[in-house]
Formats: sequence, structure tokens, C-alpha cells
Amino acid sequence: MNGEGKDWLTTLLLALFLGTLGVHRFYTGHTMIGVAQLLTLGGCGIWALIDVIMIATGSFKDAAGNELVKK
Repeated sequence: MNGEGKDWLTTLLLALFLGTLGVHRFYTGHTMIGVAQLLTLGGCGIWALIDVIMIATGSFKDAAGNELVKK
């Protein structure tokens, strides 16, 4: 890992507390998906929950395709 990805913990915390608003998607550069989550309240919470699971398991990537960096 070359350190180009976004911070894992920050992304996880944003998803846990503001996931229904898609803030973690904006943070990682997924602007269009962030807008969709904002308008649908995170797919009624289901989409946000799936994102939390993906972030926690390490399968979530930022918009550039970089893995999240655990510091």
C-alpha cells in the first residue's frame, strides 16, 4: 500500500454515524453514489449497513480503486 487511499477508521466512523446520508461515499470520492444515498437515506438504511460491513471487512475501495489505509 502506497498511502494513497483514504483512512479506514475515518470512513468506518462516517459510515456508522452518517451512513444514511452517504457522507462516507463523499469522503471516498464516490460523489454520485453519495448523492443517491443522500436522497434515499442510505437505501432506507440497508445500503448503509452493507457499506459498513464492506468497510469493516476491508473490501471497500475509494473512487480511485485504492484500498482504505489502516493507520
